[in-house]
Formats: sequence, structure tokens, C-alpha cells
Amino acid sequence: MDIRYSTGPEDVKRYTTEELRKEFLITDLYQPDQVKATYSHVDRMVVVGIMPVHETVPVDKGIDIWKNFGTHFFFERREGGVFNLGGSGVILVDGTEYRMGFEDCLYISMGSKEVTFRSDDPENPARFYMVSAPAHKPCKTTFISFEQANKRPCGDGKTANKRVINQFIHPDVLETCQLCMGLTQLAEGSVWNTMPAHTHERRMEVYTYFNIPEGHAVFHMMGQPQQTRHMVVQNFDAIISPSWSIHAGCGTSNYTFIWAMGGENKEFDDMDEIAIPDMR
Repeated sequence: MDIRYSTGPEDVKRYTTEELRKEFLITDLYQPDQVKATYSHVDRMVVVGIMPVHETVPVDKGIDIWKNFGTHFFFERREGGVFNLGGSGVILVDGTEYRMGFEDCLYISMGSKEVTFRSDDPENPARFYMVSAPAHKPCKTTFISFEQANKRPCGDGKTANKRVINQFIHPDVLETCQLCMGLTQLAEGSVWNTMPAHTHERRMEVYTYFNIPEGHAVFHMMGQPQQTRHMVVQNFDAIISPSWSIHAGCGTSNYTFIWAMGGENKEFDDMDEIAIPDMR
């Protein structure tokens, strides 16, 4: 498991591009029949990529659970949200099968013991993207299809940010301890995923970008509002965003991204917007 320790804004002011990417960027999440996990000490969130091809892959494959979590199984004191970003597949949670199509989501409750992943077709494997947060009580493991997500159209083509926010793991959809997740789709011709940018001191956030056309990329903006930095990200890359940092992106084409949040509350609109003229 890759371990990322917390870094403050004063240090980031002096980071080179390479140091910035090493600290916040997560790449190569999907390796055949492997679990690729990154543990962030920012609110102790875990970002996981699982791409089963020829095997049924358990969630803890290759992870020393006691060393990394001090628990007996992955979800003993955690909850998680999983999106499928590839071909169709199945997640098995304590004997119950959940069939996962493209952009479907599964919320996995604290206390789930046996969790495995498999693909229907090794030629077109599923890509399971998971973010896990600490939890204090069990909720209900719940499947949310793309059609069942709470949809919030916003933005405008005139400002190149027309998009639909699809809320999946969200208080308006189901109960969780602290985890919130959703999927935002940008319309053709729109490239900004959020602007004006914002911070939320009470929560951290993780982005993962996908549906980026071949030959294109997204310029992800981060840092304090008056000390902004950027990273160029590719298809299926993820970004850790601490609470003190803005998190916005501009692509060379439209794209899709998944956001995951954890922290003091689950209020989606709890954010501190930064006026564009005030950014540096």
C-alpha cells in the first residue's frame, strides 16, 4: 500500500512539479488482477483501483490489514464507495451479488467482511474505483445505478462549464457515516469542472478523471487560492485534495470525473467560494 502523509500549504508553495505529483497524484490504479491502494493521512481516506481480469479479487489482496489499519478485515472500521469505470462485473459482499454496469455505484457498509470483485469478460474487464473512509456505525450496503443518482444540472456553455452533477453516495440518496461520492459529466464543448473554485475547510476531497479522449488531458488546479498550482492529469488518474486547497480542472476536451469527500459533515453545499478576480 502506498502511504501519503499530510502536507501543509507552506511546504507546497516551494514544491517542484515532480514533488507536487509525488505528493498528490495517484496513477496506474488498474493493474490486472491486483489491488492498488493509496492510504492518505488527509482524513485517513484510502483510494483503491481493482481490475479483475482472470481472477476473482478480494478487496484485501496484497494488503497487510493489521499493519495498515490495525483491524482484522478491511471494512471492520471503514465504509466505502465503488464505481465501475470499465466493462460489466460483479461485487460480492458477504454472499450478496451486486451486478455493476458502467458508471454504476455500490456503497459498502462498515462491518462487511467478505468483499470480492470479478469481471464478466476478461477482454473487457471492469475497472472498480473505490474510496474508503473511517466509519463509526454500520449503514446499509446499497447499489445505486446511474439512473438512480440524484441529478443536478448546473453551469453554462457560455462559461464552458455546463455539466450534470450526479449524486450517488449522498444524504439525499442514502445514509452513510461520512463518505459522500458522485460523478460529474461535462457537456460537449465544456471543459471547466468547477469555477469559481472553492475550498471547504471542514472536508477533504479526492477527484478521479476518466472519459478523457485519447490525446487529451486535464489541467488540475490546486493550492491555496492565492498560491495556485497545477498538475496535468491523464485518463484514470486520481488527485488528493486537502481541505486548504482549491480543486478545479480545465480539460483540452470534455470529460467525466468522480468526487469523493469525507470530514466533519456531509453538506454538499458547505464550501467557501473564491471569486475569480481574487485568485492568483
